[in-house]
Amino acid sequence: MKSLKFALAPLALALALPGVAMAQNVQSGPVVAAGNTLLSVNGEGRATRVPDLAVFSAGVTSQAATAGAAMSANAAQMNKVIAALKTAGIADKDVQTSQISLNPVYGDQQVSPNGTMRAPRIVGYQAGNTVSVKQRDLKQFGKVLDTLVASGANEVNGPNFQLDNPDAAMDEARVAAIKSARARADLYAKAAGLRVVRILTISEGGGYSPPQPVMFTKAAMMADAAPTPVAAGQLDLTVSVNVQFELAP
Repeated sequence: MKSLKFALAPLALALALPGVAMAQNVQSGPVVAAGNTLLSVNGEGRATRVPDLAVFSAGVTSQAATAGAAMSANAAQMNKVIAALKTAGIADKDVQTSQISLNPVYGDQQVSPNGTMRAPRIVGYQAGNTVSVKQRDLKQFGKVLDTLVASGANEVNGPNFQLDNPDAAMDEARVAAIKSARARADLYAKAAGLRVVRILTISEGGGYSPPQPVMFTKAAMMADAAPTPVAAGQLDLTVSVNVQFELAP
């Protein structure tokens, strides 16, 4: 009986192995016909548009002897800023609080009579409130900035120019990217004496290539000058694709 048991064990192992072998033979990724060639190329497409949206931040920084006084002064001034945004035609949905802060202000570090350094003393508090704003009428952007400064805003950063709806431009760039990849595949195939049979896989990447944002400094905002000039320029929306082709003789 022992010999029979030992004889059955190799048989069971042999029956199990084919299933394991089949699992190991499963291939991942694209499969080409015997004798054909797999070609992987990159293509890039671009669409250019004039931006129709500017996103920037505006806020107020206030300082007072106590935390409560700093927050109270900041709230009063920030209410004027938000009211100025509404007066300038900015919709409520396009104004969103992005940061509220309260931090101690320290005086200079002092030296004690025995020569050791004393811990800095809190001499006041600084409160800040910032909102993110979407400006949809770019022709009025400079005037809006000047209105904000006149209402008490002392922190303005941006803008980041965008498209409110980039879908159509991105689709245009996608079509151009696929055409670019196919032209490159045809070039390689012809040079190798082959022909393109079909597309096997497509993967995508890409997005905005925005112009550099304009940074508004406090000194520039406080200057008595003409309306702030703003140039929107243009946006380049790019899509890159990696496409795998099957080539045949």
